[in-house]
Amino acid sequence: MKTRRIAVAAVMVVMALASASLAATASAAPVWKFNGTELGAGKTETIVGAAIASKLTVPGATTECEHFLYNSKVKNEAGGKGEITELPLYECKASGSCTVESIAAEKLPWPLHLATFGVKDYVIIEGVKVGIKYAGALCALSGTLTIVKGTAGGEINNEAQTVTFSKSTFETTGTSLKVGSSSVEWSGVFTAEPFETLREEKIEA
Repeated sequence: MKTRRIAVAAVMVVMALASASLAATASAAPVWKFNGTELGAGKTETIVGAAIASKLTVPGATTECEHFLYNSKVKNEAGGKGEITELPLYECKASGSCTVESIAAEKLPWPLHLATFGVKDYVIIEGVKVGIKYAGALCALSGTLTIVKGTAGGEINNEAQTVTFSKSTFETTGTSLKVGSSSVEWSGVFTAEPFETLREEKIEA
């Protein structure tokens, strides 16, 4: 009986240690830092950037924009959070027989937060919604508004000051974009730089 009590006590200690470890891991959410200093509570910073390369592949057309910009506001609140406030898209073209008549981000702002998977940090963008109107006599998507929506996860590179979106980063973060029930693939590399009080400082997550 004494041996059984010792065994039960040992199991309870192990469970308690495991719970404490999980709690510590859950609370260690990545935060926004600039030149190694954490952005203070209650403070916000503007981060802007542009696509070095970006491609959105929907069923029937692949779309690229010469100018794919973004503007965001970030803060630390139980981890790094923020929102995409502006996303202008200019000089966009589509593959095959389709042309891009219009394209625009909808339902802004889009909330975002930082997350860690393995040893890498990612930014997760929620509420993504982009409306694209294609044209072309032979374009299967012509005449209707194509809505791309869902979530997007991109890997942060502190050294290069970039965020990369790819099939791999979507799989790692469990995010996805769709047109109806069809999957959409988004690949792109975006620059990131502070543009307000912390201008020219290095961003870290």
